[in-house]
Amino acid sequence: MASLLDLVIKGGPVMVPILGFSVATIACALERTWFWYQLLSQEDRIVNDVLEASHDDLDAAAAIAERAQTLPIGRFLHAPLRLRQPTPETFRLAMEAAGDKEFVRMQKGDKLLETTVAVSPLLGLLGTVTGLIGTFTNLNIGGGGTSEQATQAAAGIGEALITTAGGMIVAIMALLIFRVLVTLQARQMNYFSEVGNELELIYRQVWYEPGTDVPDEPLVSASKRSGLPSGDRY
Repeated sequence: MASLLDLVIKGGPVMVPILGFSVATIACALERTWFWYQLLSQEDRIVNDVLEASHDDLDAAAAIAERAQTLPIGRFLHAPLRLRQPTPETFRLAMEAAGDKEFVRMQKGDKLLETTVAVSPLLGLLGTVTGLIGTFTNLNIGGGGTSEQATQAAAGIGEALITTAGGMIVAIMALLIFRVLVTLQARQMNYFSEVGNELELIYRQVWYEPGTDVPDEPLVSASKRSGLPSGDRY
């Protein structure tokens, strides 16, 4: 910790925003790691349960998806299943709208990482330039400078390069994290498309009856549709 603080001090004021970008990048990486761990570790089970239940009971499938509302896949599957007797076109439209919304949420942090990749090296270069300017300003080249002054100048140049190294390290770290997230997002888009097509196919083959279209509305229980209290069905 002390050595890191020493590097920041030696690098000058420009090291402060570079350090800020590094902290933000690490925080973003940790948050996204937890997000993707939760999603990837549970979505296969949720998808299998919903697809299996949808063959027999759409209400049961919708209930399973509703219980998984904390995850993108749950919200994606629940969007069409909550409708009552929609047309296949409406069914697909509901999935596409939900999918687009979830993909935007999956891209959280991307702009921060892109900014870090672009700005950090420039900040490092700026710190180096300002450090070199200060070093050569204090170096008395034409006045017969001593070897001690030359040594100090060399040390000053080395310290000025610290910002360049720091900026490049932060940018490389952010770029690697960004590429991993982009890969996960692309795979998730393909997965959502595959699952959505399978769910739509089940709905078309098992549940949709042409000529029985009614206005799309959320699913309600049988007791509410009948207009009777749940205890007065019989």
